[in-house]
Amino acid sequence: MQNDKFKNYLHLHVLVFIAGFTAILGALVTIKAIPLVWFRMCIATVLMFLYIKISGISLKINFISFLKLAFTGIIIALHWITFFGAINASNISITLAMLSTGAFFASFLEPIIFKRKIIGYEIIFGAIVILGVVVITQSEIQYLAGILLGLSAAFFSALFAVLNGSFLKTHKPSVISFYEFLSGVIFVSLYIMCLGEGFNADFFTLSQQDLFWIFILASICTAYAFIASVSIMKTISPYTVMLSYNLEPVYGIFMAVVLFPDKEKMSLSFYYGAIIIISVVLLNAFIKNRENLKRRAS
Repeated sequence: MQNDKFKNYLHLHVLVFIAGFTAILGALVTIKAIPLVWFRMCIATVLMFLYIKISGISLKINFISFLKLAFTGIIIALHWITFFGAINASNISITLAMLSTGAFFASFLEPIIFKRKIIGYEIIFGAIVILGVVVITQSEIQYLAGILLGLSAAFFSALFAVLNGSFLKTHKPSVISFYEFLSGVIFVSLYIMCLGEGFNADFFTLSQQDLFWIFILASICTAYAFIASVSIMKTISPYTVMLSYNLEPVYGIFMAVVLFPDKEKMSLSFYYGAIIIISVVLLNAFIKNRENLKRRAS
């Protein structure tokens, strides 16, 4: 039993590493953010559908639930579009540092959506995170567009995470993801047809390298990572999983510096700001985990 738990902890950190590698793939793929998100969500939707059918899970939901999942699917699509857009406008390090602010967007969104009181220390932590963002912005003002897109990605990430927290009470995680991915595909498709260049031959003309990286992104970094993260929660608490996933920007920035040393070379002030943000995020997750353990013990 202890050996199985250790394997699951190891598996969890592999998943966090995979999450950090998502940004690396975003830099390796040469197509723009919107087509990239369309291909990613299409492939992930098909893979998730196959998993659901093989597992014998029912896809039946009521219309109101579908509308809620559809809205969240649009939020997920916007998150990925702004995330990859931030990488294109700046680099991986800037994007992941800004994405770290998602936990604090969530701390303000949760009281609104779940009608709970705002916790005092979350306000203090939020102010410190803003300080970290200011430090980064002042030293990397040339990446302002990427910083703003990264903050938008963090907001959308927090919003869909909070919304998914309420859906898990009534629906299976795989069903939630399937309808969200499907809705995201429809939303991005409508945008491409109405406001974009349309689905022409150039849209579907991908290099073998781009096709390979997109498939890895959709299969391993999306469909597999989601299914596996749900599976390990059978032996590891969701709070531990959440705490571990806060290490994503640490892994991602480290990989970016190793793989793209020229593009990812940042000023010292950037690393000061990133350390402020990531440290506060980890401290916030640690405090929440400790509070949860105390509630269970009482």
